[in-house]
Amino acid sequence: MKTLLLVVPLTAISMVLLWKGSEWVVDSAVRIAHKLRMSDLAIGLTIVAIGTSAPEFAVTVNAAIRGFADISVSNVVGSNIFNLGLILGGCAAIRPIKTTPAIVWRDGLFLLIMSSVLVLFLSDLVLTPKEGLILFATLIVYISYLFWKKAPVGETASGEKATWKDIPLLIVGIGSVVGGGHLLVWTATSLARVFGMSEWLIGVTVVAAGTSAPEFATSLMAAHKGRHAMSIGNLIGSDLYNLLGVLGLAGMLGPLHIDPVGIQSVYLLVGMVALVIVFMRTGFRVSRAEGFFLIGISIVRWIFDFSTQG
Repeated sequence: MKTLLLVVPLTAISMVLLWKGSEWVVDSAVRIAHKLRMSDLAIGLTIVAIGTSAPEFAVTVNAAIRGFADISVSNVVGSNIFNLGLILGGCAAIRPIKTTPAIVWRDGLFLLIMSSVLVLFLSDLVLTPKEGLILFATLIVYISYLFWKKAPVGETASGEKATWKDIPLLIVGIGSVVGGGHLLVWTATSLARVFGMSEWLIGVTVVAAGTSAPEFATSLMAAHKGRHAMSIGNLIGSDLYNLLGVLGLAGMLGPLHIDPVGIQSVYLLVGMVALVIVFMRTGFRVSRAEGFFLIGISIVRWIFDFSTQG
C-alpha cells in the first residue's frame, strides 16, 4: 500500500514532466526549423517527430540500461501501435487527415519495411547489439535523405519566429523529458509488482500511452489548424524514430531479451502499418470512418494484451 501511495503522485509528476518537456522541445524546435525554411512535412518527419519521441527515448534507453528489456522493447512497439491506432484514428475521427503520395509510398512504405525487419530481428526473442546498430544506421541514412531531397509541400510555415530563448527552452525541455522518463520507468515497474502484471504488459499499455501523449497533442493541434502534412508526418516520423533510433540505440546497449508473448504485438504493429498505408492511399486521406476503425483496433488490442496476462 505504501508503494502504491508513492507511485500515484510520482506517475502524475512524470506525466507532467514528459508532457510539458516535450511541448517545450517541439515548440522551440519548430520555430528554429521554420527559421531554416523547412517544409511542414520535413518538420513533422524530423524535428517534431524527434521532439515528441523524446519520452520514448528517455523511457526505452533508461529501461535498457537498468535491465528492463521487456519495458524497453514493448514501449516502442506499444507507442507505435498507439500512434497509428488511437492517435491517428482519433485525429481523423475529429477531422479527416489529408495525405500525399510521398507520405504513402516513401515514408509509409519505409515504415512497413522496417517494422517487418523488426519482426525478423525479434524472431529469436532477442535484439542484439549488431541488429540495433543496423536499425540506428538506417535512421541516419533516412534522415540524411530527407534533408537532401527537400521535397516541397503546399502548406506554409508558421508566423512564429525563433528567438534566442528557444535554445535554453530546448535544453530545459530535454531535461524535463529525461527526468520524467526516469520516473515513469520506476513507477511502471512498481505497478507491475503491485498488481502482478508483467513488465511487457505495463510497457505496451500504460507506459506506451503515457509517452505517446506529446504525439497526440501535437498531431491533434496540427490537424485542427489544417496542417495535415505536419500532423501525419509527426506520427509516421515518430514511429520511424522510435523503431530505428530509440530501439536501435537500446539494442546497441543490449542484447535485449523479450517475453515470448511480445512477438504477437510486433506482428500486430506490422498489420497496423499496412492497414494505415491502405487508408492513407484511399483518396489520399484518412476519413472519419477509417479513424474510428483504427480506434476500434487499438481498443481490441489492449483487451487482448490484458487477456493474455497470466
